[in-house]
Amino acid sequence: MSKISQYLNEHILGEVTSSGAIRDVFSRDASILTVRPELVVLPRVTNDIRKTARFAWQLAEKGHVLPITARGAGSDQTGAAIGKGVIINTTAYLNKILYVGLKDKERIVQVQPGVTFKALNDVLESHGSFIPSYPSSAGFSTIGGAVANNAAGQFSGRYGATGEWVNRLEVVLANGDLIETGRINKHELNKKKGLQTFEGEIYRKLDGLIEDNQQIITERIAENVRDNTGYHGIAHVKQRDGSFDLTPLFIGSQGTLGVISEIVLRTEFFSKDESIIVATLATGEAARDAVDTLRNLQPASLEIYDGALFDIAQTEGKKYPFYDTEANVAPIGAVIYMSFTDFSDHTRSKKIKKATKLFERLNANLLTSETHSIEELHAIRDVTASVYAITSGGEAYVPLIDGASIAPNRLEDFSLGVAELAKKYHVNLPLHIRALDGVVYARPSLDLKKVSDKQKLFKIISEYTDLVFKTGGSILADGGEGRLKSPAVYAQLDEDLFNLFTAIRAVFDPYGTLNPGVKQKVEIHTLIQALRDSYDTSSFASYSSAN
Repeated sequence: MSKISQYLNEHILGEVTSSGAIRDVFSRDASILTVRPELVVLPRVTNDIRKTARFAWQLAEKGHVLPITARGAGSDQTGAAIGKGVIINTTAYLNKILYVGLKDKERIVQVQPGVTFKALNDVLESHGSFIPSYPSSAGFSTIGGAVANNAAGQFSGRYGATGEWVNRLEVVLANGDLIETGRINKHELNKKKGLQTFEGEIYRKLDGLIEDNQQIITERIAENVRDNTGYHGIAHVKQRDGSFDLTPLFIGSQGTLGVISEIVLRTEFFSKDESIIVATLATGEAARDAVDTLRNLQPASLEIYDGALFDIAQTEGKKYPFYDTEANVAPIGAVIYMSFTDFSDHTRSKKIKKATKLFERLNANLLTSETHSIEELHAIRDVTASVYAITSGGEAYVPLIDGASIAPNRLEDFSLGVAELAKKYHVNLPLHIRALDGVVYARPSLDLKKVSDKQKLFKIISEYTDLVFKTGGSILADGGEGRLKSPAVYAQLDEDLFNLFTAIRAVFDPYGTLNPGVKQKVEIHTLIQALRDSYDTSSFASYSSAN
């Protein structure tokens, strides 16, 4: 046991370990990177996080930086849940639902960061509510991680990403101080700025940064685009009436501004009834054209799956009902999955009939929840979980470029660009598109043991990022840049905006103890050294990746 772990063990209620085997486990997340920590801390109470942060701060004051990385289930795909120094893992003890206030006017729930999204929604749904932004990894990913990444999911096109459901946060700052965020008025802001504490310093400096950079914030941060690059939340911190709220900055910050210790979220009414229609079309172009009209039906979800995804899944023995009909002798170009969760049976039925008429004009083959079970249709949209779990001959579908968003009127140009990129690098890049918010998921199949594939890897990230920007999209609509995407993302970022983000981080993390290497410029050779030699999701094997 190291001296540091022994010291921390003496001062916190939870556990601290420097065990090599445990450090190996926490050296990986769901990305293709590996970084081995020095210690793993399992905090039992918030005060354990505070003491760990204060210890790291005091070391940094003396010139010795001991980095701190907050981690939930490790489902981050960008290398933001791994790091040197101390891993603070919240899933062991800080996994409680503290308060459910569904009879309150705001219908809120208060949780610790280590609660999984599925566990929370299972409880809420029994009370007729849910948090609709849950990601596909809800079975094992945590609320804290979802907030830190501003994660989105199947229903986010209609209901927004996780950050839009956050009411307020409790956060441990870099020096160990504890603050609560929430919107305060101008008078309360002035009181905060008058505090002779680190919190007061943050409010003073941040208010000054906003004032000095208001033109940059107004002109270069689009308010109607979901973008988790850097600290885009700065645009929502100060309102015209002078009110102030730090919450938007912590959303999507990937643990670089503080460690989230409690979360208060709003909830939405939950409908247990669902109507689904699935259509197979001859081409991806026909599917993309169809969704322009289908959006008008206000579905809960509307998704396009490249037909190649089902072809790949079939090679592993998966069977899908639309392959059982003679109408689908020809290859399937795309599959549209559409669901309605309106409370009225009549409304759902009416929308299904309208969608059916449109699909019939397109000669689509149809499956609906009137003719097939809900479970059978849910299995269709889980095709990506089946495909991404495949590892064959060393190849795996690696998460490099998931989570970009493309405007509906540019989807065709974007899809053609992806096809050219796949052809150039001799990889498959089948697309899964959430049509309501334009979020796109694409994973190339690569063998990380091959030098040639490792060389392709960063070129694909860079050129895919270029394509997203050229077609007017956002590369980080679902999740942050972490380590992996930083070189490509910051190569596109305006210098003034990057300098503002750097200044914001310096306000909260003056000694560089909070998740260094994440949301910062990273040299590619540094990432190459951290690359795994293989990729798998064995850590999550006991869960479905599409709950």
